[in-house]
Amino acid sequence: MDVTGIHRPRNLDWKRAAALLYGDWGTSKAYVIGLAFVAAGYASLPIILSVCALTAVVGFNYIIVCKHFPDGGGVYSAARDQSRLLAVMGAWLLVANFTVTAALSGWAAMSYFGVPDGGVRYATLAIIFVIGLINHFGPKHTGNLATVLALPMVVVVVLIVAMSVPDLTTANLEKSHDSFSHNWIAFVGVILALSGVEAIANLTGVMRLDPDATLERPRVTRTARKSILPVAAEVVLGTALLGWAMLALPRSLEPKLHERWEDMLRFLAEQFGTLRFGEQFGTVFGILVGVIVGMLLLSAVNTAISALIGLIYMMARDGEMPKPFTRLNAHGVPWIPLIIAIGLPLAVTAVAPSLTMLAGLYAIGVVGAITVNLGSCTFNRRLALKWYERTLMGATFLILFAVELTIARTRNDALFFACCVVGTGLGLRAWSQKRAGLKTVTISQEIAAQVVPELAAGWKPNLSPGQSILVAARGLTPVLRYAIEEARLRQGQLYVLYVKELAVTLPGPLEKAEPPKWQNDPEAAKIMYAMLELGRENNVPVVPLYSVSDNPSATILDLTATLGIDFLMLGARHRRTLAQMFKGNVATEVAKHLPENIQLVIYG
Repeated sequence: MDVTGIHRPRNLDWKRAAALLYGDWGTSKAYVIGLAFVAAGYASLPIILSVCALTAVVGFNYIIVCKHFPDGGGVYSAARDQSRLLAVMGAWLLVANFTVTAALSGWAAMSYFGVPDGGVRYATLAIIFVIGLINHFGPKHTGNLATVLALPMVVVVVLIVAMSVPDLTTANLEKSHDSFSHNWIAFVGVILALSGVEAIANLTGVMRLDPDATLERPRVTRTARKSILPVAAEVVLGTALLGWAMLALPRSLEPKLHERWEDMLRFLAEQFGTLRFGEQFGTVFGILVGVIVGMLLLSAVNTAISALIGLIYMMARDGEMPKPFTRLNAHGVPWIPLIIAIGLPLAVTAVAPSLTMLAGLYAIGVVGAITVNLGSCTFNRRLALKWYERTLMGATFLILFAVELTIARTRNDALFFACCVVGTGLGLRAWSQKRAGLKTVTISQEIAAQVVPELAAGWKPNLSPGQSILVAARGLTPVLRYAIEEARLRQGQLYVLYVKELAVTLPGPLEKAEPPKWQNDPEAAKIMYAMLELGRENNVPVVPLYSVSDNPSATILDLTATLGIDFLMLGARHRRTLAQMFKGNVATEVAKHLPENIQLVIYG
């Protein structure tokens, strides 16, 4: 349940959740196998397989995480059960992760599109800025790109593997002649295959519930499991087979493999396409793979920017960031987090000399966030984990903790970057709490129980099932007058709904935040006070409803069904602007999904 007291629509099925997860997690193979070859050459297969094995274990752990945190939030929700400070640190490690994700994915996309080396940085800066500007209108439609491109990506991976099967051989494979410490550092450098797995823990708040679950006691174990398993299987098997296919290429291509590591999937498509069907086919197939992988990487840029906005806004709403961070623009997007979400990736891209450096910066954020999440769950005795689940999660936590320490020890630039991001976040947190007049004190558990007792169950109104009417409006429009007239004629109750659109995805629950009130919203207050006065004059009971939502049509549908409304009234709008193109038409979406037993009136 969100801060308004209204349940968010849980309409994300496992197929779409898997596609969204794949849009982030599935892109890792685009640069992981190339990094492995740069690190260990023809001795890199054991490293690739080790990373794949760890990826599979982490995927299984996140099925358990999703089971116990069905309201989303990822590392922020998991760590809050242990410490609010730890939760903020984990969240800012995610900020570092999303920042480099946007820069890394944009850079890799330009490489797959075939942009010359000298122009990759500038093209990446331009595309990040453009995608950031698009997020000014909210990510409602741009976020569907990953879903559309997931299947073509899987198809091209299968085709590349199928074309390479006749040439798969172990003749080129070498045993590593380096020490364990050298191999461990190489393994740590390829750990980016874990990228994106944290995304699924942030989606549980909107996943479709299991058949025997309720909104009051949500459970999404089945949906999470069905969405994680196929993606994890494709990532693990695809990365392993593509890595083997890379190492099966003739040794005469070794210089090319080092040169083309940034767009290795496109290079493999060209080589195996040429071997199977000729040079012309190989060239065309390589271009096709470059476009598909590049577009999916651009989708990952958009997802990262959108996630950055939502994460920073969530912390601000939870009192962990300055209050001005919650101010929205005309399209419901927090404008300060939007500027930060665009500025951070641009700054990182501007100073990064290569994709290799970005990969090093990326690992410390994603591994740190996953480590905090799994560690918090391992040591949280209130979670009803089975003994083998806690043991496996604890072992995974120790491995990832060792990886994180190794990155901090061997990559000074990554450590400096993470310290800057987390330090800045903690500084903003301390400043915002000081401005709010908050002071940290240590008290005993007994006193804390008296100061903050457990809240009783929320009071729910007992609504009669008469001719009730719900009217949704964004201003003092004629539809409100018509609704008053209809409510008086039908002697029914009139619900007046004002939806404050927040075009940002919230990663998790905000139980501690103060619920927004319509009295504090000037536009909503003008409507509500006017309707309450008209209701008193015409003997019509008026009930004001106020909601903050990133999906107004879903909120209207959810309230209509929840309150047992007989007539839903909407005002027609005639806008043909760029904003309308991005935001869609609420009336159309409501009409498409409204149950047949509810009358829809569009007044214009």
